[in-house]
Amino acid sequence: MMHSNAANRLDRLPISKFHKITLVAVSFAYFFEFADINSFATTVPKLIKLWGVTINEIAYVTSASFVGMFFGSLIASWLADKWGRKRALVLTTLWFSAFSFAAVFAWDIVSLGVFRVLTSAGLSAMTVVAVIYVNEVFPAAVRGKYQAYAIVIGICGTPATNLIASMVVPLSDWSWRLVYLWGALGIVFVFFVRYLKESPRWYESKGQYDKADAALTDIEARVAAEKGPLAAPAAPAESAQATKTKAPFKLLLQKKYLGPTLLLTVLWVTQTIGFFGYSSWAPTLLAKEGFSVENSIFYVALTTVGAPLGSFLASLVTDRFERKWCLVVFGTTIAVCGLLYGLTFNPILIVVFGFLVNLFERGYTALAYAYSPELFDTAGRSLGTGVSYGLGRLSNAAGPLIIAGLYNGSGYQSVFFFIAGTWLFGALALAFFGPKTRQARLVDRAESRDLAPSASTHQA
Repeated sequence: MMHSNAANRLDRLPISKFHKITLVAVSFAYFFEFADINSFATTVPKLIKLWGVTINEIAYVTSASFVGMFFGSLIASWLADKWGRKRALVLTTLWFSAFSFAAVFAWDIVSLGVFRVLTSAGLSAMTVVAVIYVNEVFPAAVRGKYQAYAIVIGICGTPATNLIASMVVPLSDWSWRLVYLWGALGIVFVFFVRYLKESPRWYESKGQYDKADAALTDIEARVAAEKGPLAAPAAPAESAQATKTKAPFKLLLQKKYLGPTLLLTVLWVTQTIGFFGYSSWAPTLLAKEGFSVENSIFYVALTTVGAPLGSFLASLVTDRFERKWCLVVFGTTIAVCGLLYGLTFNPILIVVFGFLVNLFERGYTALAYAYSPELFDTAGRSLGTGVSYGLGRLSNAAGPLIIAGLYNGSGYQSVFFFIAGTWLFGALALAFFGPKTRQARLVDRAESRDLAPSASTHQA
């Protein structure tokens, strides 16, 4: 078989039970990724009292966690290319769940920091693989919407964790450990594995055309049984011919990969510092400014209710408008709302502006998850996405130290001027240098519409 035509065969499929089950599985993994990512931030106010943890120690643990995220992203890109998207998704989810469970038994800030670094590596790795997997399995014309749907469900893990933390952390001197036990429940993901299919595009990129065709045939049979006869796919493009060559890091130095990698690095650096600078520090800084531990955690929990709504907002706009301009608008709005959050000490306004920050930031992230892999072909997608995402996470090794320095040197509000400036810089970079991707999606949609339903299920 010369070509399995994976892209065109997948892109012309109507959304079916197969896609919905895949969506639920990925959403579950996202849920516990988002549930686990803020665990440290929600327990730190308690540990300040119990263990005498300092602002600088918090900064070191948070910074080291982002170094872990960097290496996790690189390892994920290698795993996804070497072993396949499905297997990598399973391994990375099990990894972060196992080390979140280990954090339950931490005995001091050093041991907790080590477990958080290892957990963070798994969280970042899982995210990279999940983004790639959704991009390659869902039809191009609607993948942005379903990527956002996955985030809508998954992001509920953030307010769930914050609300659970607000209830259990104050109970006793040991109850903060339950927050990490909650994050470890991601291990339940293993029950979804049998419903997932390996990405046919990955098989094809490795020259395993027979396996790609078998996977595609199985998917098509499931969809046709539910939806009826399928449209004939478009003929494969010559440029889509796969090779068995590996994707070394020097591949990203090629002109067609270097520009997108640099742009996405800026996108993820500003998103990482901007988002985690806010979410990781808000409970601690509020507590430092005189709010009680219970109130600081509760206020932040209320603000994160906006997160699922932001992802849903992204699902409404992501496939209708140019993604880069959606990102620009969302990023600018976050900068303004984040700054206003830092300029008020009124509890109601803290919740309102915090709600808006979470709403637009989660929408921004959902848009970025859809936008990032679209800038690469299959050969460079895993590596380009993993490296840019990883460098973004690595940047926040410095972010907490900068924030701690600003807070100690210039006060609470200077932190939020810095965070707002970071978001604005990212928005401007996308506005001036971001490639447009909507036209390619419209072409895919037109081809699918022109190939009206026929009795043919596929063309190998």
